[in-house]
Amino acid sequence: MALSSMTGFARSHGTSGPYSFEWELKSVNAKGFDLRFRMPPGFDEVEAVARKRAPEVLSRGTVYANLTVKRSNAASTVRINEEVLNSVLRIAAELASKIDAVAPSVDGLMNIKGVIEVVEPEADEAEDKAAKAAVAVAFEEALTALVAMRKREGMTLGELLSQRLNEIEALSQKAEAAPGRKPEAIRARLAEQIATLLEASDRFDSDRLNQEALMMATKADIREELDRIASHISQSREMIKKGGPVGRRLDFLSQEFNREVNTCCSKSNDLELTSTGLEMKNVVEQFREQVQNLE
Repeated sequence: MALSSMTGFARSHGTSGPYSFEWELKSVNAKGFDLRFRMPPGFDEVEAVARKRAPEVLSRGTVYANLTVKRSNAASTVRINEEVLNSVLRIAAELASKIDAVAPSVDGLMNIKGVIEVVEPEADEAEDKAAKAAVAVAFEEALTALVAMRKREGMTLGELLSQRLNEIEALSQKAEAAPGRKPEAIRARLAEQIATLLEASDRFDSDRLNQEALMMATKADIREELDRIASHISQSREMIKKGGPVGRRLDFLSQEFNREVNTCCSKSNDLELTSTGLEMKNVVEQFREQVQNLE
């Protein structure tokens, strides 16, 4: 199964009888899955079908689905509501008999609410049903195109993530081989520091200082951290190879990478090893940023 990105865009369009329509689907990063529609009136049943279908092929990301529909023979007509007009004229005549008033003008009568009505063309049930079916098919086409684009993006992300893992592995091996992390090198630096302290004062217990030095040397060893980093690299490669919606798990591993590298840096008392750790931390951050885009 291929990796998929959470970002993508797709469009589909079509016609059915007097109707023409177009779907636009846009997908962006999100912690979960969310589908947001903007639909014209009368297409609620299409939305229900789309809401059921989309989660079957998408597991993460916010998807914005916009549908526009036009009807070619949908010219509206204007008519006079005779009943309302007669009522208005009757009331105007009654008022004229009681007060000195100017007779109502045509413009004035047309501005009275209800006198003029805009009549929409009658819908054809068969045409509407066919149009909704065609719109549903077009949504499936747009969704298929969106999934394909997200997979193409996912393939690129997979290659980038593999490169970052190779870099992390190389830096881990560099840290492993650093002369400064060898136990004998750590002990030598600590022995030098102890000697300096003993020269400065004769109040230090040399045996106790040597015990403390051995404990510090043990704490300064980053063997366990390097082993865990190697394990995280192996797990990450397996997930990328397996594919599918592995974004959350890779994000967790990227946090574990960061934790181990931070520990390496905090334990380091060697300039070269610290520099390697900081460089590894930068690559881990790049890895995590890319993982944020995966489904």
